[in-house]
Amino acid sequence: MKIILASGSPRRREILAEMGLVFEVLVTDADESVGGELTPAEACEQIARIKCEAAVKDTDTLVIAADTIVTKDGVIYGKPEGEKGAQAMLATLAGGLHSVITAICVYYNGVYLSDIGETFVNFRDMSAVEIAEYVATGEPMDKSGSYAIQGGAAKFVEKIDGDIGNVIGLSAERLRALLVRFGINEV
Repeated sequence: MKIILASGSPRRREILAEMGLVFEVLVTDADESVGGELTPAEACEQIARIKCEAAVKDTDTLVIAADTIVTKDGVIYGKPEGEKGAQAMLATLAGGLHSVITAICVYYNGVYLSDIGETFVNFRDMSAVEIAEYVATGEPMDKSGSYAIQGGAAKFVEKIDGDIGNVIGLSAERLRALLVRFGINEV
């Protein structure tokens, strides 16, 4: 079976490879903007669906897409705009609880299935110097919320409540469950 990962995320590629899947990567230029009065989870799910739809080329190819957002107090934190944006975002997340939502959308044989997971992350207080040093590594620049929990930001975490896969960008367990719904049990 041909599998396409509709994402340029190195973390998502690693997760699929660790699951034993053989796949191709297809990064689309789909318009990821969503409108209306959507909750963060609904917006995340809609963006994952848009990415998935943009990668579908034929019905017998399995397409996997995902989207991750960070939210705190009703505000969605996407990828930062420059170092100053990353520093401001991390300063906002410091010393408190925020939510990381990852939606997965899978297409196969004319059917789309999706799942949404939410994980709560509590960051300790961080000094401006700590934040600046972390941002200077470049790691936060292409990440929702301006951090990689599996990287240098791990030192900022006080507590995680939920699946860490959601925070990294794709829950292998939730993806397996979607594949089983399609009758794909080998992974």
